[in-house]
Amino acid sequence: MNSKLLFFIATVLVCVNAEVYRSPDYEEEYPIRGLFSKRHPRDVTWDTKMGGGKVFGTLGQNDDGLFGKAGYNREIFNDDRGQLTGQAYGTRVLGPGGDSTNYGGRLDWANKNAQAAIDINRQIGGRSGMTASGSGVWDLDKNTHISAGGMVSKEFGHRRPDVGLQAEIRHEW
Repeated sequence: MNSKLLFFIATVLVCVNAEVYRSPDYEEEYPIRGLFSKRHPRDVTWDTKMGGGKVFGTLGQNDDGLFGKAGYNREIFNDDRGQLTGQAYGTRVLGPGGDSTNYGGRLDWANKNAQAAIDINRQIGGRSGMTASGSGVWDLDKNTHISAGGMVSKEFGHRRPDVGLQAEIRHEW
């Protein structure tokens, strides 16, 4: 048999075995060319205290592309009025279908009976929007409770906001 042909057959066998082999210690599956190869996740998440609040972020990738998220979270007060926290954030996504950049801010308030939130966001090259929500539970007497909640969401540049309301009175016999 010709030595070149023998070398070619041995090389093909090594390549086939190398492509089929899967290491048992990998964690995630990603489809590649119809086969499944496994690799470790590559997300990097961090947070650190700064200026009375916390700076946080994540860099990573998935099948849609590369992404980055970052923000600053701070507790404004936490006393008998309730707890108020504020957050500023931004995201950047790079993918084969295009890229996007978003940023915004959020305020969250809560006490023992109620909670409320407002979020204002903007997409670079796109529209701005706002979402506000609130809900609460109050005792009318020992066995009767009333709960109510609502939300409004508005994408600026459109006519009407989306509105949702819910209320319930519950009496325990």
